Amino acid sequence: MKTILSFIIFAIIIMSENEALKAQNTETITLGGGCFWCVEAVFQRVKGVEKVISGYSGGKIANPTYREVTSGLTGHAEVVQVTFNPKVIGLEKILEVFFKTHDPTTLNRQGADVGTQYRSVIFYHNEKQRQIAQNIINRLSEEKIWDKPIVTELSPLKAFFKAEDYHQNYFNRNPAQGYCQFVIVPKLEKFKKVFSDISTGR
Repeated sequence: MKTILSFIIFAIIIMSENEALKAQNTETITLGGGCFWCVEAVFQRVKGVEKVISGYSGGKIANPTYREVTSGLTGHAEVVQVTFNPKVIGLEKILEVFFKTHDPTTLNRQGADVGTQYRSVIFYHNEKQRQIAQNIINRLSEEKIWDKPIVTELSPLKAFFKAEDYHQNYFNRNPAQGYCQFVIVPKLEKFKKVFSDISTGR
């Protein structure tokens, strides 16, 4: 019995050490580009991305519900926290995917999704991320990639609240759902075509 217990304790310690080591080798940034189902589905297919969690940031209250956020009264944006391995993919590439898979020139709107909760936003986690994001925005603005100016909000992350479980991994669990078929599938096809070098192919 003692041998089994010792093995279990040893296994738990090893798992904890592995998780700690994994955390040291990853970086996280929080992004909003319309409905979080879309953004989540895209980044789940990027090589080097290890975890994508849908949630809410940038609002006035703690632990908001989906219903409260969609009312537009809390100030939260639908976002995803993207955790990636910087040895495999850099933040610059992550942000390139972000800017090329949504419209950063429409204020508080992505397609038919309208409201401040659907705004284009980058919540940076540190000063280095802010500088990289600002430099990319400046460069894209100078290159006049779009006819209209970029309206992407750039703000420090103050809080992130994980969305309800049914929002997590949404497209993968509901690929035949109408919104997924008409909005997310075309977005994923565009992503795989433009970013074939970093697409997981799923």
